[in-house]
Amino acid sequence: MPRDPELPTPVRGGTRRQSLRCIAAAALGLAGWPCVYSAPANSSPPRTRLRLIGEARLPHRLQFQGTTVGGLSGIDYDDASGLYYLLSDDGSAINPARFYTASIAMDADQLGEPELRSVTFLRQANGSTYPAALRGIEVPDPEAVRWRAASQSLFWTSEGHAFTGAAPALRESRPDGTLVRDLALPPMFDFQLGQGPRSNRTLEGLALSPNGKRAWIAMEAALRQDGTVPTVHAGGGPCRFTELDLVTGNTLRQIAYVPDPIPAAPVPPATQADNGVTEILMLDAERMLVLERAYMAGHGSTSGNSLRLYLVDTRQGSDTLGLQTLRPDNHQPVTKMLLADFSHFTGAGTGRRLDRLDNTEGMCWGPRLASGNRSLHFISDDNFSSRQITQWLAFEFFDGVP
Repeated sequence: MPRDPELPTPVRGGTRRQSLRCIAAAALGLAGWPCVYSAPANSSPPRTRLRLIGEARLPHRLQFQGTTVGGLSGIDYDDASGLYYLLSDDGSAINPARFYTASIAMDADQLGEPELRSVTFLRQANGSTYPAALRGIEVPDPEAVRWRAASQSLFWTSEGHAFTGAAPALRESRPDGTLVRDLALPPMFDFQLGQGPRSNRTLEGLALSPNGKRAWIAMEAALRQDGTVPTVHAGGGPCRFTELDLVTGNTLRQIAYVPDPIPAAPVPPATQADNGVTEILMLDAERMLVLERAYMAGHGSTSGNSLRLYLVDTRQGSDTLGLQTLRPDNHQPVTKMLLADFSHFTGAGTGRRLDRLDNTEGMCWGPRLASGNRSLHFISDDNFSSRQITQWLAFEFFDGVP
């Protein structure tokens, strides 16, 4: 039967569920953290690691320096300049592939209005901008971006393009958009007949280690040979998270992450519904935040979107890099612990509330707050659709004993 959308694990009953969360917390090195779990409907909200600071929105199809702003799928922050980098997933269909810089005022209880500062077109090896989709031509689908202070450069992922044959990619570019390098990825990520990644479900997530020497790239969904996409009845096949050495360019290892089932059935049945990993972010050298985003048609009270933030320890789980196909008997997925279900920031209740969630795909650390805690920022991809919004959310993240 479909899993209760309020329960992120198949374990029922508050006492046992809380006990399992505490065990997971201990395994993740989170001694002193409250055991966080999603509570059944009509119960008091669970304690989370997040406190909502505020929300800001960019106008639909905002015009800026000759470009149409939208499709913001990646965000990162440069502490030295105070600028945020916003990556558009426009694959040169409206304007050439690009990123924006922005600033935004924030204090402990308020988020200001975003102010765009510049737009930069991403460049190919020959210095030209990327063209629109044509078979046989390299076309990007930008999804995630990270600023690397050590090299004063940006790393960004492209989901590739199954129709044109452009493979998913991890690239490094300078702040002026010129290409520094393409990092070599395992051939399992190439589009292949009957196996490899699913179209538009590839490299959604990117995280850099605190020292900037390593990167993790995350698949939105399982490779075809590894399992199915999530359904209302079951979680999907494992998503592969791959670690790379940014100094040598070598691939180091890989872990498997199992996404949740779709939280609720679409209305009417057989209409659109999905769930997948949309971003990752390092909490420290080994622990990682994972954002899962689901959409279910016909759920107007939340605009059909579900956002859940998980924590994993990348030292757990077996190394899957050498496995062509993932089966339940040949690997151990990484354990995950729920930190926040964003539905608890919507609707009626105490504290600051949101009237809707949207297609959130970007996540980054922002400046530290007066409390000493880090701010955590999220950006949504409106798909250039008038039915969606570009939503910027800021939270205070409680890292340790409150």
